[in-house]
Amino acid sequence: MRKSNYDKMPATVVDGTLWKGWESIRKRLAEIHAETNGSQVWVVECYQGVHHEELMRELQALAPDRFINTRDLFKSAEDIEAMTYPYLTDDRLFGRRAHFSYTDFLDEEKVNACRESLRDGKGWTIVYGHAAAEIVSAPDKLIYADMARWEIQMRSRRKEVNGLGVENREEAPSYHYKRGYFIDWIVCDNLKKKVLPKVDYWLDTHIVRTPKMISGETLKEGLEKTAHTPFRVVPFFDPAPWGGQWMKEVCDLNKKQDNFGWCFDCVPEENSLYLKVAGELFEIPSNDLVFYKTRDLLGGPVEARFGQDFPIRFDFLDTMGGGNLSLQVHPVTQYIRDTFGIYYTQDESYYLLDAEEDATVYLGLKTGVNPDEMIAALNESQQTGKPFDTEKYVNKWPAKRHDHYLIPAGTVHCSGAGAMVLEISATPSIFTFKLWDWGRLGLDGLPRPINIGHGSKVIQWERQTEFVRHNLINQVEMIAEGDGWREERTGLHENEFIETRRHWFTDIVPHNTNGGVQVLNVIKGDELIVESPTGAFEPFIVHYAETFIIPACVGEYTIRPYGSSVGKYCGTIKAYVRFRQ
Repeated sequence: MRKSNYDKMPATVVDGTLWKGWESIRKRLAEIHAETNGSQVWVVECYQGVHHEELMRELQALAPDRFINTRDLFKSAEDIEAMTYPYLTDDRLFGRRAHFSYTDFLDEEKVNACRESLRDGKGWTIVYGHAAAEIVSAPDKLIYADMARWEIQMRSRRKEVNGLGVENREEAPSYHYKRGYFIDWIVCDNLKKKVLPKVDYWLDTHIVRTPKMISGETLKEGLEKTAHTPFRVVPFFDPAPWGGQWMKEVCDLNKKQDNFGWCFDCVPEENSLYLKVAGELFEIPSNDLVFYKTRDLLGGPVEARFGQDFPIRFDFLDTMGGGNLSLQVHPVTQYIRDTFGIYYTQDESYYLLDAEEDATVYLGLKTGVNPDEMIAALNESQQTGKPFDTEKYVNKWPAKRHDHYLIPAGTVHCSGAGAMVLEISATPSIFTFKLWDWGRLGLDGLPRPINIGHGSKVIQWERQTEFVRHNLINQVEMIAEGDGWREERTGLHENEFIETRRHWFTDIVPHNTNGGVQVLNVIKGDELIVESPTGAFEPFIVHYAETFIIPACVGEYTIRPYGSSVGKYCGTIKAYVRFRQ
């Protein structure tokens, strides 16, 4: 067994000062206040998911003359529930994207009274909580308490946090996630985008009772540096009903855990980003980089198409020693727009990093399948528990290492057991319509949601055996070759906006972003080095199975074997947004 060198804690090193622990942070804030004269209004804005009790207790220990909790300025929880219900519905998973701002959550009369009192106020006032920066547009000091979505999900599972303006911590985590995805995180992000350029201090409160703080200038310097060099986001891992054992070894994970099914190694809207300041890791959501350095990171053409959304997703699905994924399908573009308010859809592909001898992938429908009969059989299985005869309706293809299966939206699919899948996909990630889940329960002991109703409306019934064989499996095309390297196109399908290029090499490979962000994974080789021909960034070392991002502004870069991989046959796969020339 190879020794793991997978880096689970990648970071960008940044010069600056970091304050760790509440005592140190309060001391610094007290020093800043002591340097000021006259009345002061400070704002502490928060992302959804912070521990308000802890933050308020520690900030009130500064003994300001007045402490305003913005929760007291919100509409009632009942009013907010009624306002948001049409976008959340009763569905366990899906809602509809809303376009609220904090103004919709606030009681206008209370806010106006608060603003009036601040104009006449004296001494030191701290306005704390959600929408504080909306209520006070020009504070004397602006502090932001941030939170990454993965940590929010962990806190939701532990029933520790509420949504914006509601008391819902006892709800199931799926409802928490739905409220965040369709409403709360959109509201928080829209205000964060305004706050980022002018913030004075940034708080990392991901570790309970061990906060860290850096200046706004240090934060922005870290984001600036990250946007001009190759970098990795912080991966996170999660078990699954079908999870396997491969990542435990390759990624050096907890051997006592039953399994790990998921690894999100490049989903910037959910992953964290580490800045290493004064020897300490400072955690922020990766989206902060997307928001603050959009053009440098994504490139003009990608920004023009996707705005401030990072459009490419890399994640792992581990069924080595596990089970089949659910049989599923993703919505076509018009359906996801009309039904959920999302403007582009969840096109996917499976690239096999590894596979057991009998590994399989289910992809596309059998020739001549009858739609009504198949949907009736799926419904019968759901209602009675009778096993669905998957192989009667769906193609089952043998799978081996380095195969690439293309999955445009509307194609029925699932990974079988015994596969280590690198999923290269568009970013929308929750719109999976499960058709059949092999009669098993989720990790919570409940049946996982089945979505035959949605799925039946988006299945592309013409994608049958011969179409799949000739269009969706190993569509490998030689593109170029040079001294010690060759480049292949492996996808994606013409309906999908992502282009994938695979490089095999023993020597230096030239690359160019051509003005668009690129995402790569090391599919073969223990260690590689990414370099700038002009010295524009510091050499960047990556290891087997690691995913890394090349910002659009980097332009030319090279990749070559490094360390123990020198002279050996190595490989990468690269994804970027395809544009017609």
